[in-house]
Parts: sequence; structure tokens; C-alpha cells
Amino acid sequence: MADPSSYRPQPGQIPDSPGVYRFRDEHRRVIYVGKAKSLRQRLANYFQDVAGLHPRTATMVTTAASVEWTVVATEVEALQLEYSWIKEYDPRFNVKYRDDKSYPSLAVTLNEEYPRVQVMRGPKKKGVRYFGPYAHAWAIRETVDLMLRVFPVRTCSAGVFKRSAQIGRPCLLGYIGKCSAPCVGRVTPEEHRELAEDFCEFMAGKTGTHLSRLEKQMHEAAEEMEYEKAARLRDDMGALRRAMEKNAVVLADATDADLIAVAEDELEAAVQIFHVRGGRVRGQRGWVTDKVEAVDTAGLVEHALQQLYGEESGESVPKEVLVPALPEDAPALSEWLAGRRGSNVSLRIPQRGDKKALMETVHRNAQQSLALHKTKRASDLTTRSRALEEIAGALELDSAPLRIECFDISHLQGDDVVASMVVFEDGLARKSEYRRFQIKGFAGQDDVRSMHEVVSRRFRRYLQEKLKTGEWEGEEDGSGEIRPEDDGRPKRFAYPPQLVVVDGGQPQVAAAARALAELGIDDVAVCGLAKRLEEVWLPGEDDPVVLPRTSEGLYLLQRVRDEAHRFAIQYQRSKRGKRLKAGPLDEVPGLGESRKQALVKHFGSVKKLRQATIDQICEVPGIGRKTAETVAVALAQAAPAGPAVNTATGEIIEDENPVGPVPAGPSSEGGSEAEPEPGPEPGSETVFERGSEPVSAPGSERGAEK
Repeated sequence: MADPSSYRPQPGQIPDSPGVYRFRDEHRRVIYVGKAKSLRQRLANYFQDVAGLHPRTATMVTTAASVEWTVVATEVEALQLEYSWIKEYDPRFNVKYRDDKSYPSLAVTLNEEYPRVQVMRGPKKKGVRYFGPYAHAWAIRETVDLMLRVFPVRTCSAGVFKRSAQIGRPCLLGYIGKCSAPCVGRVTPEEHRELAEDFCEFMAGKTGTHLSRLEKQMHEAAEEMEYEKAARLRDDMGALRRAMEKNAVVLADATDADLIAVAEDELEAAVQIFHVRGGRVRGQRGWVTDKVEAVDTAGLVEHALQQLYGEESGESVPKEVLVPALPEDAPALSEWLAGRRGSNVSLRIPQRGDKKALMETVHRNAQQSLALHKTKRASDLTTRSRALEEIAGALELDSAPLRIECFDISHLQGDDVVASMVVFEDGLARKSEYRRFQIKGFAGQDDVRSMHEVVSRRFRRYLQEKLKTGEWEGEEDGSGEIRPEDDGRPKRFAYPPQLVVVDGGQPQVAAAARALAELGIDDVAVCGLAKRLEEVWLPGEDDPVVLPRTSEGLYLLQRVRDEAHRFAIQYQRSKRGKRLKAGPLDEVPGLGESRKQALVKHFGSVKKLRQATIDQICEVPGIGRKTAETVAVALAQAAPAGPAVNTATGEIIEDENPVGPVPAGPSSEGGSEAEPEPGPEPGSETVFERGSEPVSAPGSERGAEK
């Protein structure tokens, strides 16, 4: 633990101007990022008597080993730079809000030729118009189902759209009037885009215009005695009104605003946001965070605004943002928000009327969210703590294993051998730390040797990271490149686990322990979990450790092992799929995916491409003569497969569009546990290919994955 006075800058060195500062620990990792109107005054607050600091601030300054700063011209620039650095370095002592769930949004893909209405989750994409987020996906689908009567915008996937265009028939929605069927040319791309834009306007709160237009058309149809058309327009108006009723009016003046409320205690804080558009609540989301820095309500609001609008622009930033407390630099925040919106943004505290009443509702939601989170976390934390303590006791560890890493090997009869590494911290999966490996040291099936290689590679990288930071006085063995500088960003293999778990028994455990011993690492425990009887094996022990079937520690080890197995199988399947889809063009050096597709599209098939001359290949855009010669030579060397024959009819099947070879022969994937799949149905046809192994009909493949 460092003494802050040991790295305190001289008072004259710190500029008296706006800027952003970073505290780094002894390993050069950034642990805190902050901004200030005056760097000199703000940094002086950190270097007073440690006893007088807030406990969280005292922990931060004693963990740090250096401080550096960057001067900027304005407070708005400081705000933007602070947000960028927090996102880049992920400092441990900064408050970071994370969604407690992935909220769905209603999205309109205006970046496509035929915009599509769909439910989307995750990060926002450029060119897509979003509405929400909503608490439930079914609420979005109910609203969309009502509105498709009036705005029959495409909702189908790209595959369904392409298929309908090929066969010349729309899907069911096209027949029942809930899609304008642009796939078969019922409307032009311009007319369909206009429908999508009208849909967006209605969702944005501009409802009066569309209702007035429909009412006028209904009266005109009635006057012309087109009663069926008038009745349809009447029903359309009813559908729109029912869609509007799903979001009650909360602000009578059709306000566009976001209301942010905070509920907090000494350790945690919950933030709730209501998105109001056109006077109606159009979306809601919530965050819960640990208060890892000394911060008040105004500071929490500032962090929430950065999190909420840091990646937004245009109308996604409302005209008005209502908060429970104004941050210290509220004018700079307002200016920053205005820059993201492109027009003025009002940041204020509601004082009376409907807005204050709605803010109280949002605050009650935040209080309930915090109470629910604390209830769930208390029970979950108790269970996880007991599990870690049971593991520590059973394995005779000095302390609970707060970081556990598990390794698993997967292969297909010795082909496509891969490995996975999953990480659990404090009993919870940390998916950003997951890693996957290809076995490079040898070919064939050898789980023990594979485990030794993977564990060696992982911990060799760990020693390289320690060598860079000066924590380890070892010698680099040439197995990896070492960069001379450390930029403070989180490293992939920088943190060692307290426990390594391998999927397997004594041989795999011995291989992992040998890998650690060869690297000189003696402070990491190793164990293995065998599937057959769920026994826990330790290095050098002849008998396993048997945990009770009701043990929380055993449940945790099983979850870790199963997650490693799932992650390894997923990677192995993806590699196998790529290998089976590989064709003769994949063997051409320097030929990327785009040019491969261009060649097949130009000639129609690989068969016709093989018959083309070099001059004809050069006619394809992006293909030069040297590349054409390489393609011609590669295809000439690759012997074409014989024609496929349907054994039931004797018919020769000519496939004009093969890009990759047909996988030959029933396959069997390596592993100790094989579970055969059902065979083909009676009467099913089997296709054989001349000059190759038989190709089984769908459903006849047997095998199991390791």
C-alpha cells in the first residue's frame, strides 16, 4: 500500500486550468479517472491527511502509485475526455452503471433498402431508429401488431424476404394485409420507405396528424358511398387509438423529456429512467451499481447522464432532462448534451406540477429496484460465499478462491482440437475474460497433452504480463513478444486465478500441475472434476475428494465445468463447420471472401469457373491477372468430384452451385461418451457420390461431441 506523499506532484507542477486526471497503480493500470475545473485545486484534495479522507477515497489514493493529467480548453472537453477514458480503461474505483438486464427496443432499420420493424436488444447500430426501451418484448409485439393495419411495414427476416421474392409469393402477413409485400413488388421501395417513416413519426408521438388524415379519408369514403373502405379506415383509427392507450398520457403538454431518479444507501445506488415522448411514457430502464468512490447524489446523476447519452445523438437526446439534483458543473453538462442533440437541452430539477409528480413516481420505482436488488443479492451472495468456503475447505486452500479458471478440451475424432478457458469471479461468470485456444503443438487426439499445452500457454502469458510490469524477475523464453510499454488498459491474462479446474480426472490434473511446475508457479491450486461420479481429483492423490451431492461447492464446480464444456463445444463446432464448408477456392492464397463470392456470382458455379480461361476470369471486378492465374492453377489441381446419383431413381444430380464439398461419410466425434442419434426414417433416399465415401441422408449421421 503506497503512501500518497511518495508520488505527490509539486504544487507548481499542476496547472490551474480544466483537465482530466488519471491515477495509476504500481503496475501502471489506470484505477481512477476524474475531471476538474481546476486541476490544482482538485488534486490537492487527494493529498491531504489520509485520515481526513473518505474511506473509499483513502483506499484509492493508497492503492495508486502515480497520478498524471491532461489539460483541456473547456469543461465540456473535460467531460467528454473523462467519459472516453472511463470507457477505455474501465477503472476499478469509478462508478460504472450496468443494466441489470438487456432491455428490448422497437427498431426500424432505415439503413436498409426495405426498412424492417423488429425487436432489438444490445448495442445500437448506425442508421437504425430506436423506440423504447420497453420492459417486455411482448409489449412491443402487441403494439406493432395493432399498427401494422395502418402502416404495413415489412417485419420478416432477410431470409424470408429473399425466399418470397424468389418464389413470387408473399408470406402470410402479405395476404392478410399486415405487410405491403415489397418482396413481390406490390409497392415500390420509395412507397415502402414512406410507410416506414410514417410509422416512425407515429411512434415518436406525432399521432394527431395521422389520426386526422385517416378521419378525413373515412368521411370522404362515406360520402362517396364506399362503405367498406370507410369501415376499414374506422377500424384502422381504432387500432391506432388502442396502441396509444397502451401508453397513458403523463404530461399534458406533449413534452419530450427523460426523468432520472436515484435511490441510494451507503454502499449501493439504483437509477431509474423514464423516457417520455409526446407526453407518454415510451420506455423505462434501470441500473444498479456499487458506490466504489465517494460520490453524492449529484455525482451519481452526472455519471448516469454520461452513461445514458455518451453514445447517443440527435433526437435520442430529449429537449428536457429532469433530475433530482444538479451536478456541480451543470452548465457544462447542458452544453455537452446540446452538442450531442444538435440543439438546446434543458437540464433542471422539477419544482411543481405534473413533472414533479411523475418524478416522485420514478423515484419510487428506483427505491423498489434497490430494495429488490438488495434482497436478491443478499440471498445470492450468501449462497456463493458458502460455496467458495466449502471449496476452500475441501481442497485445503488458504483462502476462498475468488477467481476460478476452468479448462476443457474438445475435438472431432482427433480433428479440430480446441480448448476453452472460462473465468468465474466471486462465484459469477465473467464472460469478457473467456478465452479459446487452438492446439498447435501436435496433431491428433491426446487430451492429456492438449491440457498441458493450454495451461502452459495461459500461464506463460501471465508471466509475460508480470515481466512487463516488473512484478516478476524472470527471463523471457522467446515464446511471445513483449512490448516495452504499458498503456494502462486491462490485460487479457494479467490476473492469476486462485484455483484452476480441469475437466477430467487424474491424468488431466497431473498434466495441468506439471505445466504450472515447469513455469515455476506454486501459488495456484489445481483440481479436476470427473464427470462419471462428479469426483474432485487433486494432484498426486490416489483417492478423489468426494463432496456431498447437496454441497453448494460441488454445484459451483459443476457450473464452472459445464460452462467450459459448452464454450469448448461451441468453438469446436464453428471450426468444424468452416472446414466442412471449405471448397477449392478456399485454398487459393490471397483470395478473400468478397472476391470468392464475386467469382461464383459472375460464373454461376465453381464448375463453370473451372472451365473459364484466365482472360475470362480477369473480367470479374477486383480480379487481376496474377490472381486469375493463381485461381486457374488452384482449380486445375483440385480434382472435381463425380456426379451425385440418386440410388432410388438412378438419376444423376447436377448441382450447379456448389461452393464447398459435400461432407463424406458418417462421422464420429472423439470422446469417452458417445450418444448415437436416430437413424434414417424408413423409405428415405440415400445419395452416393462416385469416387467418394457414401453420403448419408439427413438424419443418419452418428456421433457425439467431446
